[in-house]
Amino acid sequence: MNQNTNKHTVAVLGASPKPERYSNKAIRLLLEHGHEVVPVHPAIEMVEGLPVRKSLSKIVEPIDTLTVYVSEKLSTPIMAEIIQLKPGRVIFNPGTENAALYRELEAAGISFEEACTLVLLNSGQF
Repeated sequence: MNQNTNKHTVAVLGASPKPERYSNKAIRLLLEHGHEVVPVHPAIEMVEGLPVRKSLSKIVEPIDTLTVYVSEKLSTPIMAEIIQLKPGRVIFNPGTENAALYRELEAAGISFEEACTLVLLNSGQF
């Protein structure tokens, strides 16, 4: 049941195998909408049957959207990796805001927004 005719490749930074976590809910909903999902977490092997990349630098395929589920404390040290990934856009989910990273993304010409991936998917705005 792919409601979106444009399939995106989406990296989920802060992927979790725990069904109650928002990053896990996003992975399941992204899959339900027909998107390719690349979970990213340094200490997890599999999420929702998908192999997990240990870091953003392990991603070789082009990423349309990077959706962030880690705090500013965790995203700041990997700003260079985020810029190097060159995602089409970055979504900062509630609680992941990072003004320094916004400036870096803007300087690199990468669009970003503060939004909830779940809301964007459920409202057809993804």
